[in-house]
Amino acid sequence: MSEPLIHPTAIIDPSANLDSSVKVGPYSIIGANVNIGAGTEIGPHVVLKGHLELGEGNKIYQFASVGEDCQDKKYKGEPTSLIIGDNNIIRECATLQRGTVQDEGITRIGSGNLFMAYTHVGHDCVVGDNCVMSNNASLAGHVHVGTGVILSGFAGIHQFCTIGDYAMAGMCSAVNMDIPAFVRAQGNMATVQGLNLEGMKRRGMTKENIQNLQKAYKLVYRDNKKLDEAMQEVKSMYDSLTDEAEKTDLQRFISSVEASRRGLLR
Repeated sequence: MSEPLIHPTAIIDPSANLDSSVKVGPYSIIGANVNIGAGTEIGPHVVLKGHLELGEGNKIYQFASVGEDCQDKKYKGEPTSLIIGDNNIIRECATLQRGTVQDEGITRIGSGNLFMAYTHVGHDCVVGDNCVMSNNASLAGHVHVGTGVILSGFAGIHQFCTIGDYAMAGMCSAVNMDIPAFVRAQGNMATVQGLNLEGMKRRGMTKENIQNLQKAYKLVYRDNKKLDEAMQEVKSMYDSLTDEAEKTDLQRFISSVEASRRGLLR
């Protein structure tokens, strides 16, 4: 006899909407205004609270808290949301919280991410696709994280910081300013250490593509130029490129520098 998809000890609010293929483990609690897509697995002792949109193929492990009220003292119980894409893995004791009305009221998480044990995504954060947050890495409120970012164990990201695509923060890094795309930071307080070359190679980037980004990095970080002057040279380099993949990745770097909200980490 097959086991039921929803364990009899699970508590599910009548207003929650679960696809018929969703699995729910023992003693998990699913509150009101929670929508869960096909193929998602909810382990034992998980708490889901709405408004929560949870996509397809996600897997959530025991003791995770997803969609709980945020920890901002200004929060007064307003209806806010957490929206999560597909195929994410959320490990033990991770905490992912809803937004606040001081921002858009929504915390957004993309697809294909790995949130290891005890990771935290604060209110109003935006996380892209295919990111890895290692054990105990934490995002304060309003942090924006791009695609393919790696945050190593115990890395902490200050509120309102932006982490660009394919950037990396090393173990125990305390990041209080923005990290551009493809850049690697380390330390307490964190400083820029170079490009995330290993991540770029794993992504299969060509030698020419990497060399373009190395030139752009050198202009911004090593040539003692004013930022405006350095970026003009980077943009001139972009205009000279003909390969579309190379242009796309150099534009990621340019856009992440120009979108900085707290100033660039140095």
